[in-house]
Amino acid sequence: MPGFCFVHSDLVPLIDELIARLPAPVRRLVLRHHELIKFAMVGGTTFVFDLAVFYSLSLTILESKPVIAKVIAGVLATILSYILNREWAFKNRGGRERHHEALLFFLISGIGVVLQAAPLYIGNNVFDMRANLSVSEVVVVDFVLGYIIGNLLQMAFRFWALRKFAFPEELLHGGEAGSTDLHPSIADLNDEELGHA
Repeated sequence: MPGFCFVHSDLVPLIDELIARLPAPVRRLVLRHHELIKFAMVGGTTFVFDLAVFYSLSLTILESKPVIAKVIAGVLATILSYILNREWAFKNRGGRERHHEALLFFLISGIGVVLQAAPLYIGNNVFDMRANLSVSEVVVVDFVLGYIIGNLLQMAFRFWALRKFAFPEELLHGGEAGSTDLHPSIADLNDEELGHA
């Protein structure tokens, strides 16, 4: 995947380099919460991707079916999310066989897609909110329901469930003190154990 190769070979080392240059107290805070920060960055990337796909579909060929457009956008964003989370955000976790880990990830993410689409479904099918709205009002309502309320629901659930089931802590690899390297050197591990990371 060309896009993934760019993220993995160019962007990820750049971010790790930026983290290494932070002042020590800030760097310790970032390393302590590195999974949450990386998960949020992956979430931001897939959020923009999901938003672009959703509005491309819901304002054109799926104009009368916004929930279907949301599900399609969510599934495509989930595939991107798996690649980025597996190779970067949770790369020091896991250790499960890849197919087992992927199955858990997509099951959890499938529940997340349903949680994210639920407010949009309720707004459109229970309250029929699209009936008397202009296109600009529909865009705003869909954004609030699908991307603010729905996203908050699914992100909270996915962060908890991915850490608990797909990438469990008891199967950590890399430096347990927060190494961002998949294969840290002995010096990196010693620095982390001494609290210098």
